[in-house]
Amino acid sequence: MTPAVKLLEKLKIPYQLHQYHHDDTATSYGLEAAEKLAVSAEMIFKTLVVETENKTLAVAIVPVEKQLNLKSIAKSLPCKKVAMADPKRVQTTTGYVLGGVSPFGQKKRLSTILDTSAKQFDNIFVSGGKRGLEIEISPKDLVKVLSAKTSAISNG
Repeated sequence: MTPAVKLLEKLKIPYQLHQYHHDDTATSYGLEAAEKLAVSAEMIFKTLVVETENKTLAVAIVPVEKQLNLKSIAKSLPCKKVAMADPKRVQTTTGYVLGGVSPFGQKKRLSTILDTSAKQFDNIFVSGGKRGLEIEISPKDLVKVLSAKTSAISNG
């Protein structure tokens, strides 16, 4: 059981766990999840970690088939500029490896912004804390658990 699952259990938040065999040659973990779980890719969200100009980390949750808009997330945080965080720093701060970063159960709680496109769905899928594990959860519960803000932060 990953820290993400343990947190949701502890808080008694309704969710569904979906497991699939991860293919090490997959180039997009999110699109692989959509294919293997037979779910529309627009419902699968990736967890990205960005770093602000003052070295603070924050989490962006966007659909896997879209790109994170760095200017939009900078406005939402609010700060002048953000860049993608260094993978090693992401791993030590969240406790998760890239491709398996869950927004839940991170070692250090980070500010979180969820793309507004999530609101159109009853449930969305986010990483369960390892490659090949997805958590299906309502966007409202995700926002509540993480004290997340919603904002239009994706392109495409």
